[in-house]
Amino acid sequence: MIQNMNSYTEENQKVWNMLFNRQFKNLKKKGSSDYLKCLKSMRPVLNDNEIPDFKKINSWFESQTGWQIEVVPGLIPVEDFFELLSQKRFCSSTWLRNIKNLDYLEEPDMFHDIFGHIPLLANPVFSEFVYAFGKLGKQFIHNKEKLVQLQRLYWFTIEFGIIKEKGVHKSYGAGIISSFGETNQIAEGRANFIPFEIETILNKPFRTDVMQEDYFVIESLAQLFESLPEVEKLFLSNILV
Repeated sequence: MIQNMNSYTEENQKVWNMLFNRQFKNLKKKGSSDYLKCLKSMRPVLNDNEIPDFKKINSWFESQTGWQIEVVPGLIPVEDFFELLSQKRFCSSTWLRNIKNLDYLEEPDMFHDIFGHIPLLANPVFSEFVYAFGKLGKQFIHNKEKLVQLQRLYWFTIEFGIIKEKGVHKSYGAGIISSFGETNQIAEGRANFIPFEIETILNKPFRTDVMQEDYFVIESLAQLFESLPEVEKLFLSNILV
């Protein structure tokens, strides 16, 4: 599949502009410094003035951490998802929510995928974490129980992760970054903030149809990358099964 830039309408551009500007302002004191730094660096190819052109973003990444956007029709099988991550290819839809539905969506659209996920992939440490995470998923691709546990790790980090910066909870997970309401929920402390602990995360189910109540807090992005050997060790020892 490819992105057809000619298919976007004036309303699509208006929605993108509204979403980008609203959340950009909202994240100034609520988003992680790592995310905000990456978003700023991507300004030439990711901004409020134009719907993101995947070709331009892919070209920009060639001189950075090497990620590429893979166009998908929507949610794809978990096996395919891990395979793509292991090749440094991150999935994105090309459709955009309509103006009457600017807030919570259960199925991710282009704003969630591109504004939420893509910038932090320009951070070398986070980039290596996601890449290694994909290779780990591929390693255990035929073990359904372990794939479920890896999906939980993905959910509570890459999607809904929190980092503590100077004693303040900041958002780095794409599900929060792309959500006006959930960003504010975190900033206002209307949630349970839990220390990052691998076994707890791997055994914690999640729901996709509601705002989260529990968030796991890391101290640095390096902590994510350093957690993966522990996950592999637990998997190989079969302690979690």
